[in-house]
Amino acid sequence: MIFGEEVPAVDAAAVPDDAYLLDVREPDEWGAGHIPTAVHIPMGQLSERAGEIPRDADVYVVCRSGARSAQVTVALNNAGWQARNVDGGMQRWAEAAKPMVSETGDPPFVA
Repeated sequence: MIFGEEVPAVDAAAVPDDAYLLDVREPDEWGAGHIPTAVHIPMGQLSERAGEIPRDADVYVVCRSGARSAQVTVALNNAGWQARNVDGGMQRWAEAAKPMVSETGDPPFVA
């Protein structure tokens, strides 16, 4: 995937425990399984909710596979944030056995 510039990224397994995580997936994906400490702002709502994202912290952006989050990472960095894409997204997060919760009452999974 080419965005015209290099996208700063970190493997899901290497995301710091105290990181500010921004999940840009759709509500159904979030409900199925997400990172307990993540903030949920779907990609389509980003422009209207950008003020909720701190500018004084590194922002780790996650989606299902890393494609949408790469786009958001580029956009945030171009707008002055310090953002990194979570490479491999929630799929890699789950593979790394990192913590997940669901909103459905069922065991969390990556939708």
